[in-house]
Amino acid sequence: TGHGVPGAFMSLLGMSFLDEIIDNEPEPRADLILSKLRLHVTESLKQSGSDDETKDGMDMALLVFDFNKSRIEFSGAYNPCFKVRRIKEQSNVKDFQEGNIEMSDGSISNGKYVLETIYASKMPIGISSRMDEDFVFYEWELEKDVSFYLFTDGYIDQFGGPHGRKFMKKNFKRLILDIQDFPMKQQKEILEQRLKEWMGQTPQIDDILVIGLKT
Repeated sequence: TGHGVPGAFMSLLGMSFLDEIIDNEPEPRADLILSKLRLHVTESLKQSGSDDETKDGMDMALLVFDFNKSRIEFSGAYNPCFKVRRIKEQSNVKDFQEGNIEMSDGSISNGKYVLETIYASKMPIGISSRMDEDFVFYEWELEKDVSFYLFTDGYIDQFGGPHGRKFMKKNFKRLILDIQDFPMKQQKEILEQRLKEWMGQTPQIDDILVIGLKT
């Protein structure tokens, strides 16, 4: 959403519309929620797609938990989701450690856990050239001991370390894998401590949000 007053206004607008959509939908589906939210935003801001108008919009990652049907849904606008599970088959553990299993795009393993990147649509909640396209939709069974992470790019883009560089997504993935044996409360503490150590005296450059959920 950007920074300052425009970002704050867009966030408040999005929260209000999101509440309205969910209240009016008996069984809201993740991708349809984002589509309706996009429609509300473009109509509210009177966005038509002309060259001279402001292209305000939001990035978003959305998980829907349906406990009655034991299902989980994901849809996203630019922002992905990390899905982490333990490797249960002992034969696979050795294969992962020895690098014998080819990982799908965006996935990473430490031999004990697998982190899968669930990619979002490359379009915003707002006006874009892809307005006629549907947002991505993923659905899984509700399994025990699977973790999901939603996040902004603030942690990944934060400068720091000995050379003043960005933390980077690959390091963030490894960190998420490294903390899987800890409960969520302790994971939060480790993420905060690791970020402070990385930043040192470097100022924070963006908002930082990481949400972790374990089924």
